[in-house]
Amino acid sequence: MSLCSIRKKYDNIDEIPYNTFGVVLGTSKYLHGGGINAYFKYRIDAAYFLFYHKKIRYIIVSGDNREKNYNEPKMMKKELIKKGIPDYFIYEDFFGISTIHSVLRVYKIFNQKKFTIISQKFHNERAIFIGNCLGLDIIGFNAKNISFDWKIHIREIFARIKAIWDIFLFFLTKKN
Repeated sequence: MSLCSIRKKYDNIDEIPYNTFGVVLGTSKYLHGGGINAYFKYRIDAAYFLFYHKKIRYIIVSGDNREKNYNEPKMMKKELIKKGIPDYFIYEDFFGISTIHSVLRVYKIFNQKKFTIISQKFHNERAIFIGNCLGLDIIGFNAKNISFDWKIHIREIFARIKAIWDIFLFFLTKKN
């Protein structure tokens, strides 16, 4: 996704510009076999880091909560509060069931055309691509990544194909 390469992703806190809102894309806190999901931990750490360094003012935690005992936004908000971020700086988006939903909802519900996505590099690339297609000004702060994992790599290939399909459907339904 080469649309993302024009200085839209950042690893360095000193280089990333300020945005009022940072959006943490959802993932489960726990692995299926038990234990803490490192993707979750590193996204929370990155959001805290941006907030602490005054690179964002508010945090939107966006994720899935369709199952009775599964609530990504609530888990993320709880962890951010544990790190010392006051709850009134954190907004929950319970309908961020996919990357396109999270990006669209920040625009439609929170009225933001310009914001920072907080996730791993591969996920930020997809979110920025979606934002570019929707005419939004999105940058990404890359949370620490995990060593190469074939399952995640294969999943991301399909997720990128789905992102293109989602954008196609979005514009197709927008015309009707």
